[in-house]
Amino acid sequence: MTTAMPSREEWIDGGLRQVAPGFPHTVFVRQDGPSNGHPVTLLHGFPTSSHDWAAVVPQLISAGCRVTTADFLGFGESDKPYPHDYSILEQADLIESIWRLEGIETSALIAHDYGVSVAQELLARNPLRVTSVAWLNGGIWPDLHRPIPEQKLLSGPGGAEVARQMNEEKFIISINRLIGERPLPQDLLHDMWLSARARDGFRILPSLLRYMDERRQNSSRWTQALRNYKGEQRFIWGPADPISGAHVIPRIREAVPHATLTVLDGQPAVGHFPQVEAPEIVGPLLADFFSSRK
Repeated sequence: MTTAMPSREEWIDGGLRQVAPGFPHTVFVRQDGPSNGHPVTLLHGFPTSSHDWAAVVPQLISAGCRVTTADFLGFGESDKPYPHDYSILEQADLIESIWRLEGIETSALIAHDYGVSVAQELLARNPLRVTSVAWLNGGIWPDLHRPIPEQKLLSGPGGAEVARQMNEEKFIISINRLIGERPLPQDLLHDMWLSARARDGFRILPSLLRYMDERRQNSSRWTQALRNYKGEQRFIWGPADPISGAHVIPRIREAVPHATLTVLDGQPAVGHFPQVEAPEIVGPLLADFFSSRK
């Protein structure tokens, strides 16, 4: 069984580029599901966009959720200012601004990759605004994060030149390094490329990758926020992920023993993008989790 993935164009057509209160840049935002539904905010990863969530959003809508998705600043259809000091703190400001725009007082979070750090910052700021959290593969604990060679090169002193030489073939090779045993369709990989490339996006990749340093600088605050959070948490984890895969699972069990953990280790095993590689599994898991939270 497979779950249909709307194209990037279809996804963009369902949202708006707008300016949220107090935030100086234009960003892409979508609202899906009933306006009186249980608010759920989806936080995407690097280097793609909110389109990563497109195949699981219908399951959340069916569960009665009001789903907010957005492209972080520097990603997808949002502005990509250059030069600019991109930071996780600013992305958390963006999400809070979108909540003001949409009249959302509290929200559940679903976070993946880069988005897990934004979720941790939101928890550290005000855990009472977060009703529950679902975590998908990401660098929650910086000491366990294992960046691939392309990330190391882009974040190094020659990162600007590496970014200038990026093309679709190299981009897809780097994405495929992260995927488990379920190959992604070429049209989806092409959409990921288009999201990253839009608005001259590759020139800012080295700046975006500063989040790896930011994670280390905020490690104590962000990991404590997760440990101390009193709400319900669910981890949905692809073990075949070279960055944040099977080696993270023992830490999840130790640090968050009361959370629900689902390891997507059935054959074929899932890698870094659970919601993209196996939406037919991840969608129902998320829908069940948030249905039970209402």
